[in-house]
Amino acid sequence: MKAQDNQRGADLGFQIAPMIDVVFVIMLFFMVMAGAVKVEYELKIKLPGEDPPPEVVMETPDELTISINELGQVAINDSNVDGPTSKELPELLLQVGQLKQNASIAGTKLLVTVEADELATYDRIALVLDTLAKAKAIDYVTFAVGGGEGEG
Repeated sequence: MKAQDNQRGADLGFQIAPMIDVVFVIMLFFMVMAGAVKVEYELKIKLPGEDPPPEVVMETPDELTISINELGQVAINDSNVDGPTSKELPELLLQVGQLKQNASIAGTKLLVTVEADELATYDRIALVLDTLAKAKAIDYVTFAVGGGEGEG
């Protein structure tokens, strides 16, 4: 009986072995995770408000507006090129081809906006797009519909 009384009343004190185990596990965790850290590199980002370096030349894109009215008349920048009955649009092909070639030589982009009247036929619009594709000027095309002079 006396042995049992000694075990109950004995103060075991501070146990260092479990604490060492916990420290080694934590240290092992941080060592493993340190290898998974990605190194951040400097990114060359131009923030708004910064002035561009003097050697950088800003290119200005060439802009072209092709309009199609309700009768099918095609115009480039308000200058009529092909009649409403033309099925091939040769003048449009020639002028857009020349403008695309000039833009390529200058190193700029040719931006094309196709403005179609609300009453323009879809086959006429498709014909204009096919002509742009033949002229290899279909890279940067936007569309605008309606908005004629008669609106108020």
